[in-house]
Amino acid sequence: MKPASWLLAIALLGPIQSLDVAIEARIQETRRPWLERPMHELTEIGRPVWVLSGLLAVALLDGGTGVATVRGCVAVLIPVNLMVEGLKWGVGRTRPDGDTRRANSSFPSSHAANAMALAWMLSRRWPRGRLAFWTLALLITWSRMYLNRHYPTDCLASVVIGIGCAILICSRWPRLDPARARAIVKSAERASESP
Repeated sequence: MKPASWLLAIALLGPIQSLDVAIEARIQETRRPWLERPMHELTEIGRPVWVLSGLLAVALLDGGTGVATVRGCVAVLIPVNLMVEGLKWGVGRTRPDGDTRRANSSFPSSHAANAMALAWMLSRRWPRGRLAFWTLALLITWSRMYLNRHYPTDCLASVVIGIGCAILICSRWPRLDPARARAIVKSAERASESP
């Protein structure tokens, strides 16, 4: 990148940071005692132990397509998390609550990126559940801003990363697309019902 490009990027970051801080202040004004526990619980759902537990349940309870769905989800979560962790180290943005640890920096949000990637993948497998999947992903993302752990642009970038990786994986490797697994099962069911 040329020095002029760096200067332009730095010049653009000032207004973005100011906007982030202003929006974050507004979000913090919405905090209420009765919302604290639900927001912490939403954040907990995004932790790796719960994500992996949920994927294990899908693999065990969804018959033959469960394993294929989990395979696709894991194939998406790997690049999502590599990208998120690389950006965290590279950018090193201080969190809104003041946490300055580089390995735990604010930009981008791994909770939000993972939630969006999984919402995309699970919506491909169970289209009727897409409203629930996307609502949960948005609530997890909101909880990260509400709890003062991320700025809005951290979460916005995470949405792009999560959905972008899911779309890319599904389009480049169709066998990892849960919609394909669903179509194969439906086709097999129709074939077995035919005389």
